[in-house]
Amino acid sequence: MGLKIVKFIFFGNYFVGLLALALTIESTLQLKLPFNSLWYYILISLTPVVYYTYAYMGVNKFSSDLNPRAKWYSEHQLTVKWSQLILGSAAILTFIYLFFHNFYAIFHLPVIYWIVVFVLLLAAALYYGLLPSYFFNLNLRNTGWLKPFVIGFVWACTANIIPLVVLRIETGINGAEGIFWIWLFIKNWMFCTVNAIMFDMKDYAIDANRELKTFTVRMGLRKTIFKILIPLLLIGMLSLCIFAYLKHFLFISVVLNLIPFVLTTVVAYSMNKRKNILFYLIVIDGLILVKACCGIAGALMAG
Repeated sequence: MGLKIVKFIFFGNYFVGLLALALTIESTLQLKLPFNSLWYYILISLTPVVYYTYAYMGVNKFSSDLNPRAKWYSEHQLTVKWSQLILGSAAILTFIYLFFHNFYAIFHLPVIYWIVVFVLLLAAALYYGLLPSYFFNLNLRNTGWLKPFVIGFVWACTANIIPLVVLRIETGINGAEGIFWIWLFIKNWMFCTVNAIMFDMKDYAIDANRELKTFTVRMGLRKTIFKILIPLLLIGMLSLCIFAYLKHFLFISVVLNLIPFVLTTVVAYSMNKRKNILFYLIVIDGLILVKACCGIAGALMAG
């Protein structure tokens, strides 16, 4: 029974909604900004679940005993369809409410905010090849080396930029001031990109057969770990320490924010051997939750 619940939460992408919510709260506390409305947090929790599950709709054609996640979707088609219908409808209704409730403020946003939203929506659409092929025939999921950077970018925008846009709409406050929020955006982008590269390791054999040139396919597992992942994580830790020194962060806040980088380095080092799909979904995605929780704790301790 316990394993069924775990599979439902992680295979069904419900955990992803929690990650989006946690990263958003972390960013808000770190920037010392007011919270967005409850309706926005509901929307930001629902949308990633629907978005990520979209890729597995109709997966029964490709299901196999060698792919536990595809097999789960094949066996739970009705559950997934109802989940998508309920969560998707709730997300749409929430968006409509927020849109009409803030109608005047939305259409008086500065142009730069519109550009930011457009770029994010374009990246999200191209990730699944949602635009008509005659208009722009590109599916970023099939551009192996670029995919993790796009995933990291979308997550960083979700956590660090979209909440600022919504805050401007709901309260008129401009939270995009100073260099700190830019640094937080880049840090999240890098961390989530590393996380996506690690996650791609589970599909090494499949991607190689499809000739999809991910970092792992191009370089192999060991070189990806020691020449890409660990150097990026060390650079992230060094930049965090330098920025913390320049901005006079509290020592305890620095330590808390270093924890997810250290844990990710340990996990990356251990990935020479193939892991179970649930390892990737629980441990690797769980590192993002650890990062958010450590960031929240550090921000609360800093006052």
